[in-house]
Amino acid sequence: MKMTKQDEALPVYKDPSRSLDERVDDLIARLTLEEKISQMLYFSSALPRVGIPEYNWWNECLHGVARAGVATVFPQAIGLAASFNQELLYQVASVIADEARAKHHEFAKKEDRGIYKGLTFWSPNINIFRDPRWGRGQETYGEDPYLTGRLGVAFIRGLQGDHPKYLKVAACAKHFAVHSGPETLRHEFNAVVGAKDLRETYLPAFRDAVMEAKVEAVNNGCDLNCGRVFASLQKAVAQGLVSEKTIDQALRRLFKTRFKLGMFDPPELVPYANIPYEVNASPEHRRLALQAARESIVLLKNEDNLLPLDPGKIKRIAVIGPNADNKDILLGNYYGVPAQYVTPLAGIRARVGPDVQVLYAPGCDLATRTPDSWGEAPTSGFAEALAAAERAEVAILCLGLSPKLEGEEGAVANSDGGGDRTSLDLPGMQEELLKAVAALNKPVVLVLFNESPVAINWAQEKIPAIIEAWYPGEEGGTALAEVIFGDYNPGGRLPVTFVKSLDQLPPFTDYRMMGRTYRYMQDEPLYPFGYGLSYTTFAYRQLAIDKTSFVIGQDQSVRVTVEVENTGPVAGDEVVQLYLKHLDATVVTPNFELQGFKRLSLAPGAKQTVEFVLQPRQLAVVDETGTFRLEPGTVRIYVGGRQPDARSRALAGTEVLEATIVLSGPVQTLAP
Repeated sequence: MKMTKQDEALPVYKDPSRSLDERVDDLIARLTLEEKISQMLYFSSALPRVGIPEYNWWNECLHGVARAGVATVFPQAIGLAASFNQELLYQVASVIADEARAKHHEFAKKEDRGIYKGLTFWSPNINIFRDPRWGRGQETYGEDPYLTGRLGVAFIRGLQGDHPKYLKVAACAKHFAVHSGPETLRHEFNAVVGAKDLRETYLPAFRDAVMEAKVEAVNNGCDLNCGRVFASLQKAVAQGLVSEKTIDQALRRLFKTRFKLGMFDPPELVPYANIPYEVNASPEHRRLALQAARESIVLLKNEDNLLPLDPGKIKRIAVIGPNADNKDILLGNYYGVPAQYVTPLAGIRARVGPDVQVLYAPGCDLATRTPDSWGEAPTSGFAEALAAAERAEVAILCLGLSPKLEGEEGAVANSDGGGDRTSLDLPGMQEELLKAVAALNKPVVLVLFNESPVAINWAQEKIPAIIEAWYPGEEGGTALAEVIFGDYNPGGRLPVTFVKSLDQLPPFTDYRMMGRTYRYMQDEPLYPFGYGLSYTTFAYRQLAIDKTSFVIGQDQSVRVTVEVENTGPVAGDEVVQLYLKHLDATVVTPNFELQGFKRLSLAPGAKQTVEFVLQPRQLAVVDETGTFRLEPGTVRIYVGGRQPDARSRALAGTEVLEATIVLSGPVQTLAP
């Protein structure tokens, strides 16, 4: 084909047929030092001379496009983690990316290029939720490095898409790997951690994100500044503190991201640029938000099968509590604006219809324990709540926390911990309200809305049914009602341990893992990691391992299979979990380690064979230098619907299957 004069004049950086490296190098060569530095701030300046528009790198999408108007709001990240469903995380992230693209291009057409309007997202948060006091634990996928890694990879892949040339949006695995509170000290605190904990707990999810999900990673320093410090880089270069070559290296990585997003190509060449604005907050996306909310719910207790309730046998229901009609608890933090909110009260009313009377009373607020300035007691709403409960056949209490009580530094007004929690108890007069209603001897269902564990020791002993609902997104009330009345069988599992009290925890500033999480905690928890009940029962059979001996350095993997059957009366989801325990290790190892999980949906009587493939790295131990070592010895494998600990056995009333493999041969060191 004959080349035109226009083609001949096309700069290399504007030519989509040239390689990515050629285009980026050509663009950088055209810029002055001042122009280069302007592109390293999150609010990158327009450079009309070379046709670069203004661009703001800062955007958020932990559980939906945040802070940019109406968008589908999914359950907060900790709730998504409770689904134990990688495919769900992928679908959710893909929808989020579609909405991000649709909104970005519509905004850009109108020259709105401000903050929260771009295609580079500071999500997901794959920090380890090591301490339940941390206010930002809601942004994470829980306390386990394997679960966090698997869900993080799925989420990143969903965001970035699978096109060979273009990214749908660019993900960022945040924050610093060893970062999980305290919030009040986060700008000055030095989180000291040993090499073993660093490699065994804090880094694995980041390794997975970079090596498997190909997230845009920082290789040799910080390329982009989310503050304003980099505005001083020109002075730093003049003083010899930073070289222009170093500036070019950072800029090269930044521009590669923008080129991969198609920002320098005609829109017709970028498939993601054609996603219509109408997909945003669409009915299809709302249905996925509902499914995500369903899968996030965890049934913690169901004494005498109180749940599900039969609305055909009930005339009146009392819905009580400060979270019963609270929109905040649907959202968590870093959220968009739902096209429609369904609170717990609204969801229950819609489900039971006009034939069942729903009596509502807040009872108390979330956190007040002392009289207000007018002298009104914090228990002044108890009388109304008790009147409703007395007239009802069952009481549903919606208690817990809210994003106003736990979150990021500066975002929580009513917290002594700067966003972190200083107590794990139900705040305010909520437990007193619960006890007062329970004293009426009516059936009580407790529903918790929170991101971090709550020490509900009295409720676990006295209340017959308890549901963990997290911050469930815009359709949270619908999903909750479906679970309460049996339209959906809950199958979520806890991605974080619920301790009984702060006495069971090391100091907040101690980043060592000893005594923390299910992997190293010695005390009995209130609710263990991986725990959750169902309205049906499941049987595990025929646990098989393709090899009972593993020769270090020769064998590449171990294949584990198990048959799972729904032996109960209704359809339901089961989360099959595989844990390892090293019996002969020469170093300290976790109590148990999650190394495989799979969520299944089975009809009554249906069976399915589940397969796990364990790679050598999963069979290794980590020594005090942070080195992964395959050592000779026995490794026990556990497979079931829960963790293989005594507390899970007592609460769930189920058993897990066990098998062992023997590793032989010389010690082998694996790559970091």
